[in-house]
Amino acid sequence: MEWIEQLNKAINYMEEHLDKEIELEKMAEIACCSTFHFQRMFSYIANIPLSEYIRRRKMTRAAFELQTKDIKIIDIAMKYGYNSPTAFTRAFKNVHGISPSEAKFSGQKLKAFPPITVKISIKGDVEVNYRIEKKQAFRVVGVKEQFKISIEENFEVVPGFWKKTVESGMLTQICSLMCKDPFGVLGVSSCMSGKDFDYYIAVATDKETPDGMYEYEVPECTWAIFESVGPLPEALQNLQRRIVTEWLPTSGYEYAKAPDIEVYSDGNQQSQDYRCEVWLPIVKKA
Repeated sequence: MEWIEQLNKAINYMEEHLDKEIELEKMAEIACCSTFHFQRMFSYIANIPLSEYIRRRKMTRAAFELQTKDIKIIDIAMKYGYNSPTAFTRAFKNVHGISPSEAKFSGQKLKAFPPITVKISIKGDVEVNYRIEKKQAFRVVGVKEQFKISIEENFEVVPGFWKKTVESGMLTQICSLMCKDPFGVLGVSSCMSGKDFDYYIAVATDKETPDGMYEYEVPECTWAIFESVGPLPEALQNLQRRIVTEWLPTSGYEYAKAPDIEVYSDGNQQSQDYRCEVWLPIVKKA
């Protein structure tokens, strides 16, 4: 599959640049998607954040070299992008459980994390309900915060942003602006490049933007719209993983240059029957 081949080429690029500068933008370009979508794809497929994977691979290489070459710790630290032996030692111990100086001695137990190769595995044991729709551009208004592109981190910080918005009474004000499709409270991840992204809690509207709120124009796009059923956030996070690891590789589509959107309906979000949607921006593969 071309989609899988592109992702493996991006991983090969990482391997070739472990002792050089690894450019996130270059990896995303190789994988034919935005930096935001690349990090999301990688974390879901590899089940490990991209930054942690790179750290483990560097420390694996460093351990081999410490045991097979006459090399100073400061030199190997600089080789793998660490400006001080202290920072390198901390990273090394986090992976191997011992210091670089201890690793030089024979008989020490070290950990090796081989490079991954992505292969497709068709499960199909649980259905994924979706529909494909083309939508005109629409404007959303609400509040926003900027976050780092880190899937594991965002599982913690984004719910905190929602909690703050609800407790401040701002969500009620946002909902009063709702007057256009898609109806519901929207979570909009608007980053298409860079290492940060803007996350909006907003509604679709043609009303004026109140003071203290922000507006964002969602571009015209074709969307794969998936239904999530079950309590939040577990049901939604599980669906997002399945979209990236099961649906997207076999769909004939790839990510389009548009934001990811979550559409939340009224109801008890802890109920087994709670329903919301994930809108994935897509384009047909060339």
